[in-house]
Amino acid sequence: MFQKVLIANRGEIACRIMETARKLGVETVAVYSDADAGARHVVLADQGVHIGGSAPADSYLRGDVIIQAALDTGAQAIHPGYGFLSENPEFVQAVEAAGLVFIGPSSDAIRAMGLKDAAKVLMEKAGVPVVPGYHGSDQDDDVLYNEANKIGYPVLIKAVAGGGGKGMRMVEASSDFSTALASARAEARTGFGNDDVLVEKYIQMPRHIEMQVFGDGTDAVHLFERDCSLQRRHQKVIEEAPAPGMTDEMRAAMGAAAVAAARAIGYAGAGTVEFIVDASDGLRPDRFWFMEMNTRLQVEHPATEAVTGIDLVEWQLRVASGESLPLVQDEISLKGHAFEARLYAENVPAGFLPATGTLTHLTFPAGIRADTGVRNGDTITPFYDPMIAKITVHGPTRATALRQLSTALEQTKVAGLVTNLGFLSALSRHDGFAAGAVDTGLIARDLVALSAATPPTLAHKAMAALAVTKLLDRQGSGFHIWTALEQEIHLGHEDEVFEIKIKTLNSDKHILTIEDTKITAYFRHGQWEIGGMRAPSFAINNDSVTLFTNAGMVFDIIDPLANANGSLVGAGIIVAPMPGLVRDVLCAPGQAVAEGERLVVLEAMKMEHALTAARDGIVAEVLIASGNQVEAGAPLIQLEDEEDEQ
Repeated sequence: MFQKVLIANRGEIACRIMETARKLGVETVAVYSDADAGARHVVLADQGVHIGGSAPADSYLRGDVIIQAALDTGAQAIHPGYGFLSENPEFVQAVEAAGLVFIGPSSDAIRAMGLKDAAKVLMEKAGVPVVPGYHGSDQDDDVLYNEANKIGYPVLIKAVAGGGGKGMRMVEASSDFSTALASARAEARTGFGNDDVLVEKYIQMPRHIEMQVFGDGTDAVHLFERDCSLQRRHQKVIEEAPAPGMTDEMRAAMGAAAVAAARAIGYAGAGTVEFIVDASDGLRPDRFWFMEMNTRLQVEHPATEAVTGIDLVEWQLRVASGESLPLVQDEISLKGHAFEARLYAENVPAGFLPATGTLTHLTFPAGIRADTGVRNGDTITPFYDPMIAKITVHGPTRATALRQLSTALEQTKVAGLVTNLGFLSALSRHDGFAAGAVDTGLIARDLVALSAATPPTLAHKAMAALAVTKLLDRQGSGFHIWTALEQEIHLGHEDEVFEIKIKTLNSDKHILTIEDTKITAYFRHGQWEIGGMRAPSFAINNDSVTLFTNAGMVFDIIDPLANANGSLVGAGIIVAPMPGLVRDVLCAPGQAVAEGERLVVLEAMKMEHALTAARDGIVAEVLIASGNQVEAGAPLIQLEDEEDEQ
């Protein structure tokens, strides 16, 4: 076993690897960027090495600097985690050339699966079923267009070097193909430096089921499947193991195909073989096709660890240090059911836009697994994936595990920035999901209901007002010696602003007037009761208060004397919804634009976001240029006033 390992990654995966390394008595070295100085993964490691600027290209993608850090600290091996350099064959070769061990597959194995088109050809030769499509090297636009017509719409354009939904577009009609192709190429070129694509048949009732595999370079086993069908914009949201409705026949066929794929490339380490499944007639062994192989540890590996009792990182370290597979196939068993939910800093109603900000409060309930790389007071920056944590539960049955997930999400407390916690909570209670009727289109079909926020009741508004005045934690100044004290609080929620008057009778009783309705708050039996409801715990930021109920209910604290800013959208100004890089400007002064037309492409958190016109109009001024870095709220495009256009 190694004595010291450098982890060439950050965030929750770096922390998770360190936990197993510590269990095995292996010392760890963290690397960090400017933005990550003092981050949780740096604190947990035995040593930390600064490797550059905040942008990944200036730090976590600098293979030569990372290798030198390993040599300087006496590390014997490098664990890549996932993302960044984890599937870069040149990095693997450089690690080995430096006399270090790469904890993962060989560079040849990564290359074999790195390009989706070549991987599909290889899988066909290995007898693994593949989706009908065009995977050729001729990338002429007309060739791709004609091949799409042969396949039949709808089709899926995918970057051959892609992952995480980047460089991927679904096209429903031939008239939309050229625009979708250009967009997919641009995103692929930005994200991977390679704009080659493949075109596949889009499965109408698809499920995304993947098999966890593990090899030692000679042999391979599978550790059963995970269902990753709950996705938004091709990004996984909640994963589960095993897949609902899976039959023994289907599992055997899929497992055999996955192991054949691993053996075909002499795979060593943890990997995932992803399949697309046509679930229109249930799960059948003749209705699954190879999509791709991820030659690394997967984000959702905790779900597999929960149902197998196997520490996949421990297996990685053991196999990389020269041991053979710890177990043979017959010794690996499946126990119970597990779910993993990905908690992100993102604005769901705004189209899952990544969010930035400081975590003022973050706690998880007891009895669950929470993989996280952040703590209270940490900042989610625009430089990296905005994941806050992965929440994993395990129970004897699917129904039990799903109830555990729903409860865990309700009891998770996060404040300080916008998250998808409410969305995850709603998804965990979705009737179709509970019944196991999952497919990759479920979220899109029911997005309005899933993203709808629970409106606050008068009792919630009262609780928020008492929290702001510190009366809810019994610290505020509530009354005078001779007479009751009256206070006035202004709060906002979503687009609503309201006034609350508080009359304190004594420290245990307040009368609040909201919208001409009086509500009494009593403190008795050690807790507050307001409008017949028990008051939840809460957290206060500088300008907001979060009640930890309904997956977090946030109220803005409003200064009534402050001048309200006019609506920029109403004024015809397109603003940046987040910090990012202006990738492309698609309009010019004097140009007539229609509502919904793409005006600017903004790149943030590894994804491209198209900003569109809120109304028909004429571009008065373009306030930025391609290549500019902008902050959230920065004005980008000014439309002429509507009266001036007439």
